[in-house]
Amino acid sequence: MPFALLRRPDPDHLEVQHEGASFRVALRRRETARRITLRVSAATGEAVITLPSRTAVNTAQRFAASHAGWIATRLARVPARVAFEPESSLPLRGEPHRILQRGTRSGPVRVECVAGEPAISVSCDAAHVARRIRDFLAREAKHDLAEAIERYAVQLGQRPVRVTLRDTRSRWGSCTARGELNFSWRLILAPPMVLDYLVAHEMAHLREMNHSPRFWALVHALCPNTNAAEAWLKRHGTGLHRYG
Repeated sequence: MPFALLRRPDPDHLEVQHEGASFRVALRRRETARRITLRVSAATGEAVITLPSRTAVNTAQRFAASHAGWIATRLARVPARVAFEPESSLPLRGEPHRILQRGTRSGPVRVECVAGEPAISVSCDAAHVARRIRDFLAREAKHDLAEAIERYAVQLGQRPVRVTLRDTRSRWGSCTARGELNFSWRLILAPPMVLDYLVAHEMAHLREMNHSPRFWALVHALCPNTNAAEAWLKRHGTGLHRYG
């Protein structure tokens, strides 16, 4: 019996060069894909090439190489990342705050006013600053979301089954058919009206699991700032992913 020919496993990424620079392009296969597609995430700066199931890797390599200039241009537009480290600045509820390390002994993270400027101060070993800031932001997001959810639950007469926080890239919030709400903790970085709108949007789905005119009428009735919040997200939302 003849042995079946096995295709070599795909590499997890390709490398392309442009003007002396090398770029990493993640490789994905999708059975439903009909053609090669190439994208660069404006949120993370990740370049991804997606192939139909039978397209050869060499074909993908040539395709990526032929678009190296396009990849370089898109990557140049991605905002520089801002680490959660001392002296970095990040927005909290839409207002810039500087990260200050008070000391190395473990202590609470708190918001302070230092030299007339808002700051998030943390006391811990330098290796743990990023995690402590991330946990603090998630707690603040959970608090603000809980307040908004309670407010809209009273108006709607409906409550979610469960609420979870995630670090999603494609959605700021979602609602399942079971009534479970999911939100990005990064909403705490945006102005309060944005978080408030996202809660109104997802809470409205508890009653209307669609995006019909009736759904949007309900959202606007719950949240008068719907248009302003959507405009803010369209203009600034991607930039929230650069932090941390």
